[in-house]
Amino acid sequence: MSDLIEREDYHSLLLELKSKIHQSQIRAALAVNKELVLLYWQIGNSILIKQEKEGWGSKIIEQLAKDLKSEFPLMKGFSVRNLKYMRSFAENYRDLEFVQVVLAQITWYHNITLLDKVKDSTERNFYIQESIKNGWSRNVMVHQIESNLYKRQIQAEKVHNFQETLSKPQSDLAHEILKDPYNFDFLSLGEEIKEKDLESALIKHITKFLLELGAGFAFIGKQYHVEVAGQDFYIDLLFYHIKLRAYVVIELKAGDFKPEYAGKLNFYLSAVDKILKSDDDKPSIGIILCKSKSKIIAEYALRDITKPIGVSEYMLTESIPENFKGELPSIEDLEKSLSDYQIITKEQDE
Repeated sequence: MSDLIEREDYHSLLLELKSKIHQSQIRAALAVNKELVLLYWQIGNSILIKQEKEGWGSKIIEQLAKDLKSEFPLMKGFSVRNLKYMRSFAENYRDLEFVQVVLAQITWYHNITLLDKVKDSTERNFYIQESIKNGWSRNVMVHQIESNLYKRQIQAEKVHNFQETLSKPQSDLAHEILKDPYNFDFLSLGEEIKEKDLESALIKHITKFLLELGAGFAFIGKQYHVEVAGQDFYIDLLFYHIKLRAYVVIELKAGDFKPEYAGKLNFYLSAVDKILKSDDDKPSIGIILCKSKSKIIAEYALRDITKPIGVSEYMLTESIPENFKGELPSIEDLEKSLSDYQIITKEQDE
């Protein structure tokens, strides 16, 4: 028996079976989740019909919570609060096919969190699709909502020359990955920072940095060395984007955007395309991240640049505008919110 365990083909078989079991577990979990989301929609829809068409009052929910708990004592999720969520869920999503095909791909807690935190249906659909595409946990999704990802990625007036320098669909994909501003609130840095400090802090928190950049980014290196005509040059941050199938060069600037930054990045992109890019890769893309920028100056700077470049700002925790600071919650408010959330979660599980 010990000889069998040591054989390479046995290890290959074991790895194959482990993979099949894991995949089966995932499919089973997804199937259970789909049935749960559909069940909750059906319950909510039934309540909605009774209230809308037959004039039943709000007490129906309290009575149903009591009777369903009595009939199904081992099942969780029949609290008054959760039944109200079911009703709201059915009210917001009238199309059963959309529930079956799309919403059943994310958990019930994803769905009710979206109902609580995102009121605009278009914005909510954005977070639904992104959660499915990127496999976000509920906590990651909440972080993206609270960091206003929709506004920074979809509604932002982005500055780039992708349409002029890239063919479709590459130009559209490049536009999609660009955000403005980038949220670096996970860094503990003051207002007066140097570029090397910003770079070091981002690499120290590379997991959070990659999350902020978005899905598809693979980190290659910092101060990446390239040699051109016998001279040494160093790229601040070099990434490869799997979906774009292209290198992404990021230049960090601690101050305001200056036109000469575009020329320097254009040179770096030419070097990367010549030295690193393979025949299967798409043209390399550059992103200049600066503390602030003039949209007009940035657009003028990119007008005759031949390489695809985007210019975006970044924001730090300390960079919150003064008029917003008074609106931030206090420590006491945060503690109370956490306590309320724990109570709600407990009630939903009952």
